[in-house]
Amino acid sequence: MRLQHLPIFRNLHPNRVQAVRPRGVNFYHSLRNNRGRSLQLTPKSLVTGGSPVFDAAFKVYQDNQSMALPNGLRRRFIGSIFVLAGPVIGALWLSGCNDATRPNFVFILVDDLGWRDLGCSGSSFYETPNLDRLAASGVQFTDAYAASPVCSPTRAAIMTGKHPARLRITDWIPGRDPKDQRLLGPEDRHQLALGERTLAEALREQGYRTFFAGKWHLGGEGFLPEDQGFDINRGGHHRGSPPGGYYVPYENPKLEDGPEGEYLTDRLTTESIEFLKSTEGQPFLLFLSFYTVHTPIQACLKHIDQFRVKAEALPEPQGPTQVEEHDGFTKQRQDNADYASMIHAMDENVGRLLDRLEELGLSEDTVIVFTSDNGGLSTLFRRGFPTSNLPLRAGKGWCYEGGIRVPLIIRGPGISEAGASCGVPVSSFDFHPTILELAGIELQPGQHQDGLSLVPLLSGEGALDRDTLFWHFPHYHGSAWTPGAAVRAGDWKLIEFYDKDKVELFDLSEDIGERNDLAAQFPEKRDELLARLRSWQESVRAQMPTSNPAYDAE
Repeated sequence: MRLQHLPIFRNLHPNRVQAVRPRGVNFYHSLRNNRGRSLQLTPKSLVTGGSPVFDAAFKVYQDNQSMALPNGLRRRFIGSIFVLAGPVIGALWLSGCNDATRPNFVFILVDDLGWRDLGCSGSSFYETPNLDRLAASGVQFTDAYAASPVCSPTRAAIMTGKHPARLRITDWIPGRDPKDQRLLGPEDRHQLALGERTLAEALREQGYRTFFAGKWHLGGEGFLPEDQGFDINRGGHHRGSPPGGYYVPYENPKLEDGPEGEYLTDRLTTESIEFLKSTEGQPFLLFLSFYTVHTPIQACLKHIDQFRVKAEALPEPQGPTQVEEHDGFTKQRQDNADYASMIHAMDENVGRLLDRLEELGLSEDTVIVFTSDNGGLSTLFRRGFPTSNLPLRAGKGWCYEGGIRVPLIIRGPGISEAGASCGVPVSSFDFHPTILELAGIELQPGQHQDGLSLVPLLSGEGALDRDTLFWHFPHYHGSAWTPGAAVRAGDWKLIEFYDKDKVELFDLSEDIGERNDLAAQFPEKRDELLARLRSWQESVRAQMPTSNPAYDAE
């Protein structure tokens, strides 16, 4: 139990914590009362109320501040102090704990949304006014990464706080793994193990209601959202794309068909809004996992005309519309009207959700996370790619920036200055510990082994104790990617291609498009990063591809 959960906060305005505490032992909070006036609450304001037990506890607390103890031991020590005041605190607690002191969480995950697919991230063709509004009221992360360049591994990382390589879910489920290539991909898992303590399970154990809508893609029967901590599942099953497309009939075993002409993106949001209306003051996790903008690319008929007109008005391209990318091709500009209408429909539905949170009086108590599971689909063996990630290189399926760098916006109580931008590299597995800490739930480092809480960044009062991120994608992919891995350390980025026996090195501070390979120019940095990648792979027991004895080079 955290101090901010005590019933002494019951009569405060629901706008709760306005400045999240720094890490370590610091219980200082800024809250607003019913008149909007800031209240500064410290342990002293909680323990000095005429009670000698409380006064004594505070005296020990003060003395402890100069003690040289590790943070974890210090936290436990201070916790033991307040046990001294147990009878008084217990009486307060039993007098009526209020769930309104705990934040709600809305997690919006979009499938295959590229880093530059939003207006607030630089697109001039796609229109996302509601997400632009969300970014202006929260923190936008410019260097946010998916844990994998494909969907299922990233989704597993979000749910568990672990790197996909550690989970042995390293490809989309069930994957491709051809048998006629030089290498054979490892046999990874096709479902998220039930032994993992998911984010939904951690929150539900603390009294949260949990709701899931949309794409799951982490296993079939026995491994569905309702088996992994979600009270309600609307549309989540084993498939990664909508089996019936974006219009009824959906052919989705977990979602009944709606009326003729209903659009799937609209329907999933309607289901989410119905859940919001039923929460009745209980804290909740609403996980809205849109199928859009995954293939099939099916226009939203409400919006297609405006983007067809917009596409026709685009000037003639000044260069090629596609360029070679190893054995494939990459799209060079955003001009697909059908795809634009899908993005606009998604944005419209995010707006519906934001508006309903406001109407229900939940907006100020709710943390909103918006992100994607991998980069936009811009690179394939053939034509047909719907978007461009320029200035980033390549797209979904690749460990170049276009395949792994994704949009990320976080808004909520305790977030720093509205409209802030953060350039610290973060990843999908960081969401698990971040949400636990914002919920006031004890962190579980044994579970979220690879994730770090982003609270220091959100509060604007700290940094992350990490300078390196890794990616492991040891499979062939339809985007023309061949097995490989990558590491980013500071601004340096190394990519290893196992099939090509090649490594590439880039300085992202000077070359975000990864066009200038510096591997030969800086051999020491190349070897250093390659050694760090190897060491990390060993530490998580990453599965590696093997030689294919049946491969015929001819």
